[in-house]
Formats: sequence, C-alpha cells, structure tokens
Amino acid sequence: MSLSIRNQIPGTVVSVTPGEVMATVKVRLYGGQEITAAITLEAVKELGLAAGSSVRTLIKSTEVALATGAIEGLSIRNRIPGTITEVTTGGAMAGVKVTVAGGELTAAITKDAVTDLGLAAGSSVIALIKSTEISLASV
Repeated sequence: MSLSIRNQIPGTVVSVTPGEVMATVKVRLYGGQEITAAITLEAVKELGLAAGSSVRTLIKSTEVALATGAIEGLSIRNRIPGTITEVTTGGAMAGVKVTVAGGELTAAITKDAVTDLGLAAGSSVIALIKSTEISLASV
C-alpha cells in the first residue's frame, strides 16, 4: 500500500497502556529514540499491537512543528532532535527536511517561520509531534 504521508519511520512497540477508548503506545524508533502515539483501543486490537510488535510510525508533515532549542512547560511529549538537510520555500509555505536518528522527517511550516527561526541546512532543531497526531501501521 502506498501512502501520501511522507513521514514513515519504522520502530518496535515498547509498551501499550490501554484506557477506556484510547491507548498510548510507546514505540522505540530504529534510531533509538522513543515516541508515543495515542490511538484508539480498537486500533490496538485490530493491529494486534503488543510489546515487541514491528510498526511504522506515520506522521503528516503538517503535524510536525520545529523548535531551535529545548522548550520547557510544553505538553508535547514527542521531541525528536535532528539536523536540517533541506529547506524548500514557496509563496507562503516551506518544506523542511530533518535528518533524525534512524530516518528523516519533513515539516510543512510557514515561510515566515523559516525566516523568523533562521532555519537552513545544517541547523539543529527539535521536531515536536503531539501523540494524537501519530498513526501506526503494523509491519
């Protein structure tokens, strides 16, 4: 199956914490960092997710925010450090490719944000992704 979602990073489920309707699934990406996905309990069951399951994390580029340094007092749990490899700007928006351990992420952000943050190839950034914006696919 082909998907339009550019950000697809493989990993292994570390733990599943079920709730009434939703579950949090911790995934260790192949680069070593851990991220958390909040998905429905029904999806956990349908995909057969448990510790040790191989998965692919799926993240739309519009759901990836970038920070140029550590941020305190933020509810976003998924903070993945990386280095910008490419910035492509258009009239209003920009695509920023970030190499992270074990893969690559693309962030779709405003052109103004690129300018204001001084983003360029070689810049260190932290990709910020809400757990509710991460989907999982079984492998």
